[in-house]
Formats: sequence, C-alpha cells, structure tokens
Amino acid sequence: MNFFKKLTKITTQILFVIVFISFSTLNAKNLDKFNNADSISNYFSGILLLNQSKYQDSFNYLKKLDGLEKIHKNYSKNYLYSLVNSGNLNYAFNFSKKLEKEKKDSFESDIIIGVYYFKNSKYHLSKKFFQKAKKRKSVSLLDNYIAESLYIWSDLVMNDPERALFNLSQIDERFQNLKKIQKVFLSCYFDDSQTEESFRNLTSDKKTDFSRYNFFYGKYLENKGETIKAKKIISKSLKKNPRNLLLNQYKIDLELSKNSFEFNCKNKQHIVAELLYINANAFSSQSIYQVSNFYLNLSKHLNQNFHAFDILLAENFYKINDFDNSKKIYEKLTKKGIAFKWHSTKQICRILIQEKNKEKSLNLLKKTFKELYIKGLYEIFDYAEFLKNNEKFESSIEYYSNILNRINKDHPLYPEATDGRGIAYERSGEWEKAEKDFLNSLEVSPNQAYVINYLAYSWIEQGIKIEKSLSMLEKANKLKSNDPYIIDSLGWALFKLKRYEESKEYLQLALQLMPADPIVNDHYGDVLWKNGDEIQARYYWNYVLNLDEAEKDLKEKIEQKLIKGL
Repeated sequence: MNFFKKLTKITTQILFVIVFISFSTLNAKNLDKFNNADSISNYFSGILLLNQSKYQDSFNYLKKLDGLEKIHKNYSKNYLYSLVNSGNLNYAFNFSKKLEKEKKDSFESDIIIGVYYFKNSKYHLSKKFFQKAKKRKSVSLLDNYIAESLYIWSDLVMNDPERALFNLSQIDERFQNLKKIQKVFLSCYFDDSQTEESFRNLTSDKKTDFSRYNFFYGKYLENKGETIKAKKIISKSLKKNPRNLLLNQYKIDLELSKNSFEFNCKNKQHIVAELLYINANAFSSQSIYQVSNFYLNLSKHLNQNFHAFDILLAENFYKINDFDNSKKIYEKLTKKGIAFKWHSTKQICRILIQEKNKEKSLNLLKKTFKELYIKGLYEIFDYAEFLKNNEKFESSIEYYSNILNRINKDHPLYPEATDGRGIAYERSGEWEKAEKDFLNSLEVSPNQAYVINYLAYSWIEQGIKIEKSLSMLEKANKLKSNDPYIIDSLGWALFKLKRYEESKEYLQLALQLMPADPIVNDHYGDVLWKNGDEIQARYYWNYVLNLDEAEKDLKEKIEQKLIKGL
C-alpha cells in the first residue's frame, strides 16, 4: 500500500512539473513553494472542477495557490474564469488589479477591471482598461470586437454622437450586423430624431433575423410613455416570430403592466450588458461554454434584472450535461413571468426525462399546463408534442386535434400539428388516419424531409408503394444529406426492391453514422445475408440481441433469423 502511495505522489509531482516546464520565466525558488502534495492536489482539483463547470468548487481550490500567478500564466486565466463564473466579481476585480500591479495582466483581467469600473460609472478608468484589452494581439476576433465595443461606450461624450460613430466605424468590417445593432443603440442613447426609423430598419432586415431587437424597440417606446405603440410593435413581431421567448414575455408584461426586464437605452450599463450577451451567445454557438459563461456573468453584473440572460446560462449548463445547475436556473426562472415559467418547466421536464424520471416529468408539465391561465396554440402544441414524445399517444391526439380545429391550412402550425398527430395515430395503430395526416402535412409543406421519411418508411414496412417511397426518400436525402435515419430508410427501400448491392452501400453508411442503433444493425445484417455474407450477418444480429435499447419484438424476430436465416 505504501508503494502505491509513493507512486501516486511521484506521478502527481511529475505531472505538476510538466505543467510548468514550458514557462521560461520559472524561478526554482518560487516553484518550491508549490511543489508539495497539497498544492499539486489543489491545482489539479481546481482545473478539473473548472472544466466540469463546477465554478465555486474550482474557486475554493485555486484560491489556495496565492502567488502561483507569478510563474504560471494559465493559472491566472483559469482562476479568473472560476471567479467570474462563480459570481465572485469583487474577488475577480481584486485579483485582476493584483495581476496589473505584478505586470502579469491579461485580456481577461483588463475586461474584468474595465467592466467593474463601468458598473460604477468610472468611465475614464474603464476606458483605459478596454483600450489595453483591444490592443492585445493574441486575442480572438470575437474578443477583439467586444473590447472595441466596450471602449466605444466608455468613451461616449453626451453631446458628441459623431465621435461615437467614428469609433464604431473603426470596428472590423466582418462585424457589419453587430455594428448595425450598436448604431441603433447609439441613436437610442442620444435620442436623436432617427431612432424609431433605425429600429424599424434593423428589425425589418430581410437577410438577418433581428427579431430580438423588437423588444428593445418596444422598451424605447414604453420608456417614452408610448405603451400602446409598443404593444403594436410586439404583437406584429410575434406574428412573424411566435416562438420568441423574450417577445412573448414582454407582451404579457405590457398587458399586465409588469416589468420582468429592466432595460433603458439611456443606461449605458444596460446596453453594454446586451453587447456582452451577444458575445456570450457567439461563443456558445461554437460550444465554447466556459468563455460564454464568462461573458454572461459579466452581462448579469451590469444588468442583474435582465433575466433573459439566464436562459442562455441554463442552456450552456444543459449542453455540458450539468443538469443540476441547469435545473437550478430554470427553477428560478419559473418565478420570472408566465412565458418564462412555461419555457423553463418544459426544460426541467426534458432534464427529468434524461434522468430517467419520466413519471415526475409528466406530472410536472401536466400541472404547469393546467395552471396556465392563457393557453395559446403554441402552448397546446408544445404539450401535445411532449405527450406524443413520451408515448401518451391518445392524449396527444386530443390536443393536436384541438389545434387543427382552430386553424386553417395556411397557419404555420398546420404541417407540424398534422405530422405530430400522424405519428401519434400510427403508433396507436390507426394507420389510415395517420397516412391522411402525413399527406396533408406534405401537401402544405412538401419539403419536410422527416415527414417524407416517416411516411415512406411506413409504406415500405407495409410492403406497399415501395417505388414511390424510394423516389420520396431520394428527395428527402437531398434535403437532409447525411441524415442516418433517411439513409437507412433509403437502403431499406432498395432492399425491399431486391437491389441488394445498392442497399448495402446505403445501410453501411447509415451504420457508420449510427453504429449502436438496433434497427440499422438489423437491416445491415439482413442485407449482408442477401449478399451471401451469412457469418457477418449473424454477427450483427447477435450484436442487436445484446443492446438494451432494442425492443422485445425485434429481438424475438432476430432470434428466429439466427435459427432459420432469411
């Protein structure tokens, strides 16, 4: 046992040295201070927890290594992430100032100090640090953009909009859409005569979806006392963007004279918070969640009551499978407005399903749906989808039918509701009704690749309309290239038409894309058998028998194939 303890200690020490060896500024005397089991353990525990987004726990370990920043730049960066993402902004500011004093400052420390001063309206100081940040050459294009933007808002002079516009023109031309947003905010901040026109031009842009900025347009009008006009803007926008959560909650707020969001374009902190959010969203879309959360927490620091920021934070945690933190945020958001409550409860229920707690999930959404005093078409559709996806087919049919009885074929929900009900009918054994719904869905929206796939595969399984199914699946494959489900269906149609060589090519590709799928493995086994590869076919069939997710009837069919072949 002592041998293994010694081996572990030696291994961790070796790892510790490897981490630091690449830094030419290492001072052996300084390193000795941290070359002990406790320091090594604290460092690796802190980094591990940071990578798992356990920010407070990471901070608790890394804070014990005071002084390490003098010899290890990455420690400083990781410590700053743990501080900001755990909400310890004052600690982050103090540590950043310490780095500045020791001439170990970085882009992150510049931004933190700048935001801290900006929050406290010390714009002459924040400008200094944003200027330093934007001059750093080693930062990413997105980081450089946000530093430039923050500098602009620190440098604002109340009676000098031309200066702000000149600064804005210096931002990289690749950020044209983001510059458009800032230009509108500048117009709003200075309250010039072009503000409303600027908002209209931005939100009516046909190339880019700027629907989110109808909220800021509405807030501008509301803050000027033009609430009726704001309501019209939001209602008009929701007709085009009925799923926009921010707009839906704002519409309810306007109707109930409530305020779920604090935003005023005369407040520079509010505008900069939105700019930081844009950066956070960009990093999230690239799956760089730690940096995304860094900018999100700075956003929240500047505008603590703009709860829409928390939606992205909860999504970031969900995407890295940190369900506990995601649920905590969503649970808080259920108290921030009706639209937020419905959205957040749906997300909590999705997490409960992932955690194998299906019954609790069903009961929670049922209770929340019942409590909604306004049940719009989209809320009913969401509930119907949830029921269908959780195999409550008869109940889901009732809600899909409720929607379809209230809308015409030109309504955007029509193809989705007919498709959803069609699946529920098919799974309930009512094929004629299902087929009718699928055909109605495709009549209105003929390029729905997954509806085409579902209908065509159902026909193939029934041994009917196989040539037509093949033609439809070829179209679906063009619409959604490299989709494993469509490729499997295409291969299966060719199999049923006894075109085994072609079938094998498609089913092999589907298997590469979904190697653990029971049905794809079963299909591939069948086509191998028909191509004379009987030993290989049995291998794939046996593989399906060992898959927990394979349904009982599929396993029974495979057991017969293993005895008799095809």
